[in-house]
Amino acid sequence: MERKELIQSAKEMLSKAFVPYSKFPVGAALLTKGGEVYQGCNIENAAYPVTCCAERVAIFKAVSEGEREFEALAVIANTERPVPPCGSCRQVMSEFFEPDMRVYITSKELEVKETTVKELLPFSFTPGDLESGRE
Repeated sequence: MERKELIQSAKEMLSKAFVPYSKFPVGAALLTKGGEVYQGCNIENAAYPVTCCAERVAIFKAVSEGEREFEALAVIANTERPVPPCGSCRQVMSEFFEPDMRVYITSKELEVKETTVKELLPFSFTPGDLESGRE
């Protein structure tokens, strides 16, 4: 799948976002190494901390279906600049994605910034840190 198709898949999710509070829809599409695409949108809640971002929805859908090998992630919002993932999403990405996996962050005008998980969250906390910290 090409970058443009993955971004289009993320864009399709903007209309499905449940954003009655922020009015800030975000769409995501996650490509597995096997060629499957898992889409996500942000889903808000009146108790704001339990809101789930589009990136995490897509990741959790894929992981819940047994996927563990990923190729690329596209994220889009109606923003002036390519939309950066929040810190929580970056941490989840670092848990499930290889550091050099491609992440395409996209604006409403389809301006794309290609980055990697490592560039989004350098010096991330990893499962290895948990292991090394246990007695």
